[in-house]
This record gives sequence, C-alpha cells and structure tokens, in this order.
Amino acid sequence: MAMTAKTFEYVRQLVLSRSAIVLEPGKEYLVESRLLPLAKVHGFATLDTFVDAMAASAFNTMHRQAVEAMTTNETSFFRDHHPFDALRTQIIPDLINRKAASKQLTIWCAAASTGQEPYSVAMLLREHFPVLTSWKLTFIATDLSTQVLAKARSGRYGQLEVNRGLPAPLLVKYFTKDGTEWVVKEELRNMIDYRELNLIETWPALPVLDLVMIRNVLIYFDVPTKKKILGNIRQRMAPHGYLMLGGAETTLGIDEQFERVQIDKGVAYRQAGNGPTGKSYAAA
Repeated sequence: MAMTAKTFEYVRQLVLSRSAIVLEPGKEYLVESRLLPLAKVHGFATLDTFVDAMAASAFNTMHRQAVEAMTTNETSFFRDHHPFDALRTQIIPDLINRKAASKQLTIWCAAASTGQEPYSVAMLLREHFPVLTSWKLTFIATDLSTQVLAKARSGRYGQLEVNRGLPAPLLVKYFTKDGTEWVVKEELRNMIDYRELNLIETWPALPVLDLVMIRNVLIYFDVPTKKKILGNIRQRMAPHGYLMLGGAETTLGIDEQFERVQIDKGVAYRQAGNGPTGKSYAAA
C-alpha cells in the first residue's frame, strides 16, 4: 500500500529541518524505496506506522537513521576525472609553492560519503607529490551520516566499488585483498581524519583551509542554504585557497566573493582578488 500524503509531508519536513535537503513532490517513490527497509528493521510493517511512531516521539535513533537514509551517497573513485587532473597539474603544485616556507597543507573533503573521494585525493598526493610526506598534512573528511563514515574509516570496498573509477595499478598498490573485499592500506587510511559534520548546523572549529572539496552536495540545497554554506567556507579558507564544486554547481549568482578559475577541463574557485582568478590554464 502506498504511503499517505501525511507520511510524505512528515518525512519531507524532517529531512529539510535536519539536512536542508529539499524533497520535491514526485519523490514519494524515493522515500518508499529508502525508508521501507528501515521501517522493517525497526519492526514496522508499513512506512505509515513507522512515521507515526517517529511523529509521536522526540528525535531519536529512528529519526537520525531516516535522515541518513534519505541523503544521497552516490560516489566513486576519481569521480568526473577532470577535477583530479586540475589538482595534479595546477592546484597542488601552486599550493606547494605557496606553502613551501611553513611546509603545512590543510585539505577538507566535505560530504565525503563512503570515502572514495578522500582516498582518491590521498592516492593522488602519494603518487605525484612525494615531497608532502615530509610536510604536516592535515586532511579532514566529513559527512553527516555515521553509517557512511564508519565505512569510510574501515576503507573496505567490494569489487564493484573498486571497479568504478579506480585504475588497476592503484588498486594493487594501495589496497589489500581480504576475501571478497579490497581494503585501503593503513598508510593511506592514516592520512585522513574522518569526522561527523552536518553542513547546516553549527560547525566545529576547523583549521585554516588551503583546499576545500565540497562536490555534488550543494545541488540539493535551496539558495539561502547555499549562500550560508559558501560563506562559512570562505571565512575558513586561506586567502590563496581553492574551492572545488561538482560539475553542476557554481558560486556564480550565489557568492560573488568567489571567482571561477578554468584549469583545462576542470574548474575551481578562489576568493576574489587572491590569485590568478578568471584565467585559464592548460593542463601539463
């Protein structure tokens, strides 16, 4: 039996208030596919009875799991390819040059999901910038979901997951086989500090950021929420810092204190007046 309009509206408001993700009418199928299995885990035969139980109680584990189930965790290794080329050819070399005196570099992967993006960045750093092994590297990766963070910390992936975007030489070099799974080697896992962080709630203290990757998440927020998040990022970024968004995302028309930088087929953003903004770079 299909869920009622009342059930959908409750879920819509819950997800909006806790994650700022907007569920438009027509997304009922998505709610059913993601929450009905959770309802059964908690002993409810229907989604309506599950939601009734949540509505009758204070925010608890059921509510949290429901919100986490509705957040999109689609990801893959070296997703979209071009941003990683931009990191390799322009962004990381520029940051190394700028930070040569302090030998300190701070990276934040927001909305890190199950870890493929931060591990991809870590592999890129190991492969192409061995000089950083002697630097103080602070590499933070965050997500609002405790479940996906647990998977990211474990660094365990199935064959289908490693087949998505991960070159075979890097699989052999940075992973070990454990039964049917591949496990990220400890040296790579130890590079990354996974933390829980909800982008629409009060942020904990963060160090000054040289590189922020918050890709394929702003598209789920309304404009006021995007403005707030981009403003929070800008306040924590070093003047020379780089911001990387998803291919369908932009700061244009949202936060004009960022300027777009085209790096071959990749795109990054920098604070206006700080660095070679508005220019294009050909990949080396």
